[in-house]
This record gives sequence, structure tokens and C-alpha cells, in this order.
Amino acid sequence: MYKVSVNGSGNYEVNGNSVNGETVVADIVSLEDRFFHVLSDGKSYNIEVVKADKITKQVTLKVNGNLYEVTAKDKFDLLMDQMGFSAGGGAKIKELKAPMPGLVIEVRVKAGDAVKKGDAVIVLEAMKMENVLKAAGDAVVGSIAVQKGASVEKNQVLIMFE
Repeated sequence: MYKVSVNGSGNYEVNGNSVNGETVVADIVSLEDRFFHVLSDGKSYNIEVVKADKITKQVTLKVNGNLYEVTAKDKFDLLMDQMGFSAGGGAKIKELKAPMPGLVIEVRVKAGDAVKKGDAVIVLEAMKMENVLKAAGDAVVGSIAVQKGASVEKNQVLIMFE
């Protein structure tokens, strides 16, 4: 199952050959490496894959001469979004949220620090285990919303990035 958006709007749930619960029948023929011809509902579509980013799951398609930006997210991508992480390593991150309730036992950065993807920023204790929260991308720490010893709830913002 995927949540798909086209040109930044419209949320479609795609599951196998159904879109938003309705079955879609299409005949798809690959013409070349990135060119396709599709017949669906008596209509013909010439499709070119202009650009595809496997990390962010974004594709630029030219359909009958019109450009469309398509983004697909699976259940893991949606979970990462809920946790405040981004799938795209180069994407600009805005905040880090607590993935679970817990206790802040260490803050490893301060406002103004530059962090790289994978850098440890906060250590959170949850269920008697230490969890090192890492930066999901390159950013500069704007502000820190918690301090050592603070109890946090799931999805609470811990760090804001610039």
C-alpha cells in the first residue's frame, strides 16, 4: 500500500491495482528504458520517466506532454514522517520529534551547531534502554526544546533546525 501525491496535492491510496478502493485496469507496454504506453478506460497515454529518485521516492513523469511530480510513500515512510524524520538524506529537516515517551539523559548539541546526517543529537531513555536519536539530514540546530532530565511524550518536538 502506498500514499501517492501528484504535484504536491491529492492523496491517493494505491494498493495493487486499486486506487482509493476502485479497481483500475490498465494495459502497460514498455517501449524503451524510460518510455511507456498505457491504455486505460479507452484512453491512450504516452509516458516518459523524466527523473526518478529512489531515496525520496519521487518521480517526474511526462504524460502526453504534461509534467507531473509524483511522490509515493509506503507504511515505513509514513512512520518516519510521524517520527519527525525524513527519508531523503539531502532533504532539509525542520525538527526532531521523540519517537516514544521517555527521559532525556543527554543533549549532545547546542543551538548553532551544524549536524550531518547520522550525527547523534540526543540520548533518550525509554523502557530502561538508551536510544541515541540521530540527525536525519544535514542541518543547523536552531533551538533545543528540552533539557537533560526532562520527560518527553511521543511526537514531542525535541530540536528545531534552521
